[in-house]
Amino acid sequence: MTIETERLRDRVAADMIRARERTTLLTEAVDDGDLIRQHSALMSPLVWDLAHVGSQEELWLVRDVGGREPVRPDIDELYDAFKHTRADRPALPLLSPAEARRYVAQVRDKALDVLEAARLEGRRLTVDGFAFGMIVQHEQQHDETMLATHQLRVGAPVLTAPPPPAVSSPVTGEVLVPGGPFDMGTDTEAWALDNERPAHRIDVPAYYIDRAAVTNAQYAAFIAAGGYDDPRWWSPAGWDHRQAAGLTAPLHWRRDGDGWVATSFGRTAPIVAGEPVVHVCYHEAEAYAAWAGKRLPTEAEWEKAARYDPATGRSRRFPWGDETPDNRHANLGQQHLRPAAAGAFPDGASPLGVHQLIGDVWEWTSTDFAGYPGFAPFPYREYSEVFFGPDYKTLRGGSFGTDRSAIRGTFRNWDYPIRRQIFSGFRLARDASPDAARDA
Repeated sequence: MTIETERLRDRVAADMIRARERTTLLTEAVDDGDLIRQHSALMSPLVWDLAHVGSQEELWLVRDVGGREPVRPDIDELYDAFKHTRADRPALPLLSPAEARRYVAQVRDKALDVLEAARLEGRRLTVDGFAFGMIVQHEQQHDETMLATHQLRVGAPVLTAPPPPAVSSPVTGEVLVPGGPFDMGTDTEAWALDNERPAHRIDVPAYYIDRAAVTNAQYAAFIAAGGYDDPRWWSPAGWDHRQAAGLTAPLHWRRDGDGWVATSFGRTAPIVAGEPVVHVCYHEAEAYAAWAGKRLPTEAEWEKAARYDPATGRSRRFPWGDETPDNRHANLGQQHLRPAAAGAFPDGASPLGVHQLIGDVWEWTSTDFAGYPGFAPFPYREYSEVFFGPDYKTLRGGSFGTDRSAIRGTFRNWDYPIRRQIFSGFRLARDASPDAARDA
């Protein structure tokens, strides 16, 4: 066994343990009544997410990679996300909290045994530990989903975290991204998922993109200007949804005298002016952009701003380079339970000076979710392909609830344009004038 293989094995084990520690924190923070309760029809009961994490780990690592006997084949259908909608899951004969904890612990013991014996080569599923990385990312994605459920939960606060770093000088303005080709997507990222592949050359005309995401203060100005009451700023579908859903402000905001307060994980406080607005849907982001005289970036524009290095012409893994993110670079992994103001992570800025493209808030783009040229589903169609089409919009960059193992400059998220229980915000872009484009 090579030293490189042993290092990969150690890294995988550490990532699996870290993900499980977070899952445990999110599920042990509440009592069993809260675990089995459905806090929103948009979300599963927390106990379903817990057992589902174990079910996927059993299917892919214990049964497939390990070739071991099934642990609980009788529950496969209960925890198949495509068999039952989230709204229907509370009525299923789910494992109790105690049973779910025993099940995921049993599966984890077997999965770690499989990791010790697995040859991390040969099959595409095992090369570079892909199946293990897929399961790590899957668990962390469900941890972020469970964090969103905690945000929707009514009751006394149960999660705590320090505030994000303070900013002495706010980041404002926009930068010109030069026109020309860049390499979008990846062929080299070992744990990249199928929708991130393959790498392909794409030509993007020059454009401007904001150095920071839209802030609470900026969004409050849109509300004060009557933005929710003026159909000029909304697409027809957006206006229909605004009226049908009665939207008047971001989710969790409410009036307090002349200002706004927001409830975050059970605590209500005045909005922080310089922090990115969060819990807005695509239609709200699109309307704000129209009101501000700009637009949302395309997905290609977002990725070029996040990865393109004008000095070398190459595409980086992250805005700051190829180094895996840590606390210097980005607000990730629920280290802070809210977005940070732009400028809080200067080491994470791109070469062009765009800040916090990774972490803080998922950023809506104007692009429908679709496969790249040459896309091939792997290891199963239901991960990405069944969601391709105009029903879903693409989001990029991760949020304060996204773990570092589940985000890259190429990572793609998607959701319905009406969704706002996710940790979603946005930044703006605009076309470059011909003169600016020539000078870029």
